[in-house]
Amino acid sequence: MPQDAYQHPAIDSVTLPEVLHALSDPLRLSIVTALREGGARGWGEFDSPVAASTLSHHMKVLRQAGLILTRREGTRCQVALRPEIEARFPGLLATVIGLAGPAD
Repeated sequence: MPQDAYQHPAIDSVTLPEVLHALSDPLRLSIVTALREGGARGWGEFDSPVAASTLSHHMKVLRQAGLILTRREGTRCQVALRPEIEARFPGLLATVIGLAGPAD
């Protein structure tokens, strides 16, 4: 596998418990919220209070849960909310983000 290839689960294999687990962390929830509100962006564009290695871990959890798509552009990584997630779990992200309230 080339270094720049990321593995993403098939959308029909994404489960609700995996998605809810990924969204249970405040930083991961804020990443998903930012992507939902502002679209795709590079990892460096997130206002994250954690080290790059920790941010990388959180991105991996979101990717493995089927919530985001990650692609490499040269030396940078771009992430986007996976468009099929809304069809898989209609209204879930809006509900979870709405119930979480504003970020502190």
